[in-house]
Amino acid sequence: MQTLFIALLISSAIAPVSNAEVGSRLDPVAVVLPTPSTFKATFTNIQTDKLSLNRSLGTCPQVEVALTDSDFGDGAYVLQAGFAEGESFGATFAVPESEFPIRVDVMDALFGTSNATIQTVTQWTVKVWDGTPTDGILVASFSSDDILLPHLVMPPGTNGIILSVGIDPSDSEQIYIYNDSGMNSYTVAFRIDHHNLPGNPCISSPDQNRNAFPCTDTSGLQFPQENWIDAVTGTWCVCGSGWMTFQDFPGICTPSGDWVLRSAYTPINCTVAPAACCFTDDSCQDLSPTDCALFGGTFSADGTACATYTCNSGVGACCVPSTGNCVEFELDTCTTVGGTHMGEGTTCAQTTCFPEGACCLPDGACVGPVSLDTCNAVAGTFQGDGTGCGSVTCPQPIGACCGSAWCLDLTSLDCAAVGGAWTSAGTLCDEGDVCMSSCEEDLDGDGLINVTDLLTVVGNWGLTDNDADIDGSGTVDTPDLLAIIGAWGECS
Repeated sequence: MQTLFIALLISSAIAPVSNAEVGSRLDPVAVVLPTPSTFKATFTNIQTDKLSLNRSLGTCPQVEVALTDSDFGDGAYVLQAGFAEGESFGATFAVPESEFPIRVDVMDALFGTSNATIQTVTQWTVKVWDGTPTDGILVASFSSDDILLPHLVMPPGTNGIILSVGIDPSDSEQIYIYNDSGMNSYTVAFRIDHHNLPGNPCISSPDQNRNAFPCTDTSGLQFPQENWIDAVTGTWCVCGSGWMTFQDFPGICTPSGDWVLRSAYTPINCTVAPAACCFTDDSCQDLSPTDCALFGGTFSADGTACATYTCNSGVGACCVPSTGNCVEFELDTCTTVGGTHMGEGTTCAQTTCFPEGACCLPDGACVGPVSLDTCNAVAGTFQGDGTGCGSVTCPQPIGACCGSAWCLDLTSLDCAAVGGAWTSAGTLCDEGDVCMSSCEEDLDGDGLINVTDLLTVVGNWGLTDNDADIDGSGTVDTPDLLAIIGAWGECS
């Protein structure tokens, strides 16, 4: 089986409560989750078997879909702590037939830990089907490798993480669903490829104190035919194996709620009316942008028609920088006057020659309005004509966030929210000892000299050849304790 793409991660604390149900093979544990914070990872260079449609063909709004009624915020959830290594959980989302083809933009799933005694590392895969896992067509499958896609890392304790997978919107290759299955739906599923301690499938659950697990909601199972599980096989696996809906899963094994899983997609072609589509022999047919692309033609522009349009005449909008004007010229004429030809069939009425808008800089700041060329010159990301910094949220840079015993790649705000010490934009945890403190009194390397460092000295009192021997006297003693007190505060 092949594997899938990015990832966006979200973490916060969870407080355990009593078990919500008894008897399920998925070993449910009830938890209460405060509002999670969010951090993202983005995958690029997704490969598809179909022609990548031009993203400017339509201006459709993004559509969010979910089976769960959870808002992924604070509230009660059920941790499915019997979920085995190699098993998948998924949800099938219905899409109106008229909206195909669609581009799948994001996939979110909630994972959690309960009283974990170690930092958990979960390797995962995400998959997308045109239709369902049993009768549809697998269109994308990508796995975490800790190079392009990070593994799911959670600190010790009781925590929650929303694993959010998406694709760089500027990447030309996206995940498209064409409804080739004819099922008017698509399915997203996440698989746990590797637990810390996997246990024995169907005999003993994975160690609840050393693993992360997927969550279901607490409002009752609302969509038994749309929630899926790919169960592992084994000698005592009385619940069955392979892909099953919750309706097909035996009652004693089925979770009491829907998977906390959601997705978002964008219809590609919002242009309903056909327009002139030109072929290599200069013939013309009035087709939709999608049909024109599928038949190998070149779509002209909205509002054109073969009755009045001449294919390959070359006439189109010509943007002239020297005057700031737009005229409708053939390509050669446009080039002669120093203009930029916007394509045959385009008109000045439909063309914005010199867009100005907000520009997101690599450091997360926003400037503007500026031109597209100016934004590109400063390595920024242009947010579109007419946009302003007051209405644009620029993505914040990622950097290593150092905790007392962990390092995560987060934004500065997310790092502050989890009590970490942020290094700087562009530094990553896998680049070496980025969390090592420059202060010898900062014994735990969290960037602060505080009670934790004080207790480290006390705990190693009298020992020789020890890191807590700050003054290098050979023994952890009173001068080392005084050094901690004298340097108390933020490491500088």
